[in-house]
Amino acid sequence: MSASLNRVNLMGNLGADPEIRSSPDGTTVATFNLATTEVWRDREGNRQERTEWHRIVFYKALADVTRDYLKKGALVYLEGKLRTHYWEDKDGKRRFTTEIAGNLLRMLNKQPSKHPVDGSTLDEEVLEFHSEKN
Repeated sequence: MSASLNRVNLMGNLGADPEIRSSPDGTTVATFNLATTEVWRDREGNRQERTEWHRIVFYKALADVTRDYLKKGALVYLEGKLRTHYWEDKDGKRRFTTEIAGNLLRMLNKQPSKHPVDGSTLDEEVLEFHSEKN
C-alpha cells in the first residue's frame, strides 16, 4: 500500500469580496479567488514578480466566517486540499476546474498596538478557524 498526501498551504490576499450561496441541502458555501505573489531578482538584478490566482471554497462554519469577516484585500493563511470537478459543456466537450477545498483559515490583520514594544507600532492579530470534522 502506498501513501499519498493532498494538502495545500497558501498565504495571500482576496481578489474580491467572497461569493456566498447555499447548496441544495442548505449548506453555506463561500468561494473566492486568492492571489499569491512570488518575488525574485533576475540575472540582471531586476525585481520580478508573478501572481498566481487560486479558487478557494469553504463550507459550513468556515463559509459563515468567510461571509462575516473576509473582504477584498484581506490577508489570510489557509490550508486545504485540491479538488477537481468535471462536466460537459453545451457542445459536449469535457471540461474541468480545480479548486482548493479549505479546512483551516487564519485571518492575518494588522492592528495598531496598544502597548508598543521595542518601537513597534503594529501587532499581528491572528484569528484561526477549523472546519468541522467529517
